Amino acid sequence: MLKSIQSVQNEKVKEWKKLLQKKGRDTANQYIMEGFHLVEEASQNPALITTVIVREDVAVPEWVPSSMEIYQVSTEVANAISDTETNQGIFAICKKEDHEVPKQAKSFLLLDAIQDPGNLGTIIRTADAAGVDAVILGDGTVDPYNPKVIRSAQGSHFHIPFIKGNLFNWVQQLKETGVSVYGTALEGAEPFHIVEPRHPFALILGNEGNGVNPNLLELANQNLYVPIYGKSESLNVTIAGGILLYHFMNMAHS
Repeated sequence: MLKSIQSVQNEKVKEWKKLLQKKGRDTANQYIMEGFHLVEEASQNPALITTVIVREDVAVPEWVPSSMEIYQVSTEVANAISDTETNQGIFAICKKEDHEVPKQAKSFLLLDAIQDPGNLGTIIRTADAAGVDAVILGDGTVDPYNPKVIRSAQGSHFHIPFIKGNLFNWVQQLKETGVSVYGTALEGAEPFHIVEPRHPFALILGNEGNGVNPNLLELANQNLYVPIYGKSESLNVTIAGGILLYHFMNMAHS
């Protein structure tokens, strides 16, 4: 049954608005996503969706299960719960997933304090596209359920497991199980294209300004960099990460 909400003072709306902030998401163990593509991706995992919300001038898509709790809201309410300047008028409230690293995982991406939401979302999407088995979010990394991360990942949240963890512990654990760990650095590193990656592998990407923690780099089996042939000082972490991941995954499939 379609329920209607017109006022931003409605208690439901107040609950939804809290999901725009990390504290609210942590308290409710839920998050909000918006846009037709993302909500359709979410609808393929119906156990994760608690609510679908549509603006009053937007038709409920056929792919939304009729058994789901659906709210029709005013433009004012839609704007209040949106994180974008011009929303598409459709939202979903989803439960956070308890991801686990697959037992047979052979490729890992470790993220050290990635702070920009757009970067994190793009990295998750790239890891998904490259076929990486798991993403480990280290301390200082932005909340993966931040609305900007959700939009940048474009549905990859539903395709690839990601978990929060201490990267020092993970590096030690991975090395003990025979996984080769590669850091990324501008100094004391080898150009990536002259290195033949060993498998299984883990790649560490670092903070946008400071790079990977030097103490983590010391634990890596080898540190790599992407050569700069033009005049730019450096590459964005998402671009460098994409180049390196595809290098590793291409070698794995060749």
